Amino acid sequence: MPRLDLGRHSLARGAHLALRRALSALEAGEELVIVGEDGELEVHLGTHARRWGAGVERDGAGWRVSRPMHLDGRWRGAERTGQAGIDGVVERASPHWGLAARGAAVEAGSPEFRFPLATRDELWTEEASRLYLQAAAAQWDPSTAIDWSAPISHPPEVEDAVVQVMTYLVENETAALIVPARFCAQVHPHFREILQLLAIQAADEARHIEVFTRRMLLLRSAPALSTAGGQASLKTLTDEPDFALASFLTSVLGEGSFLVLLRFLEHHAPDPVTSAVARLAAVDEARHVAFGLAHLERHVARDPSLRDRMANAVLGRHAALQHTAGLNEEVFESLVLLAAGSLELDALERGWDAVTALGEEMDAGRQVRLRRLGFSDVDAKQLSSLHTRNFM
Repeated sequence: MPRLDLGRHSLARGAHLALRRALSALEAGEELVIVGEDGELEVHLGTHARRWGAGVERDGAGWRVSRPMHLDGRWRGAERTGQAGIDGVVERASPHWGLAARGAAVEAGSPEFRFPLATRDELWTEEASRLYLQAAAAQWDPSTAIDWSAPISHPPEVEDAVVQVMTYLVENETAALIVPARFCAQVHPHFREILQLLAIQAADEARHIEVFTRRMLLLRSAPALSTAGGQASLKTLTDEPDFALASFLTSVLGEGSFLVLLRFLEHHAPDPVTSAVARLAAVDEARHVAFGLAHLERHVARDPSLRDRMANAVLGRHAALQHTAGLNEEVFESLVLLAAGSLELDALERGWDAVTALGEEMDAGRQVRLRRLGFSDVDAKQLSSLHTRNFM
């Protein structure tokens, strides 16, 4: 029979861990002989045995303890929260699981937590783990990733255009931060990869706001203009209560179009700083679009009715914004000037053509993503044409 000699050590001062470890190595019902020199051993052994539901009998100079089914009665009725790995993700997470790690045993009687987003179909993508690891590895420091001292020598009117575009980017990225941050708190922690992705997406947007603001104020003392139409367009995103629809409108349509805009800005940037902030932000935005597409592709495959809801969301947003001005003329003209590089008439004409081509490229990209979600060519073309003129 297994034997544990505690010597002079007391169960009241940590030795109970050795006792529990020794019992854990036994099968339920098997016995362990305990001996020791502590004068309070019998009292403390009885206390632990009662707490664990173990049987104790005197055995000569020691005591025999039988290993119970559970070493601690409090864990009877405990429930496992699936399995720790991705293969352990369940179809629906229980509110009783609360904040426990996936795969943990949750004590019976634990409080319920209300997480509105708690099912695999509405949240999951097999790409979640890879995208999170990619996002974590791709984080960059604004103070070192960008050479803020790089020379800027373009004319004042071009700098004014940069400031106007940066002002526009800041408010759009603020909306892109608010949306994932709002839903992050609604995701059941069982789907931790999704929770982490939304959190790091919000962190990405916070960094974008920082660098766009810093570039905006690099040579000027104040931002430029913000229009009522632009604010109204973004409000439709931050007000959307449905996670799938908010992801569709913000990531798949809005950020997908924004990704094209950032690449346009990188290409036509009049200085190295503007080019760098656009390039670095575009890398992050591409990942946001990939997550939105991946999770919605899976969702719509399991619930084809989501496709109708997405189409109605586009139609509803278009109706709500049809009386607004869309992209304000100051931003449009600033983009023309950035593409032109000067106020020379031939250059401005080239700039106008470049911004026109930008809109066409955005439209083509939206149609590609819509077709990936199962929309027909005709529907993809129509829905893309109804997307807000404010780009986001």
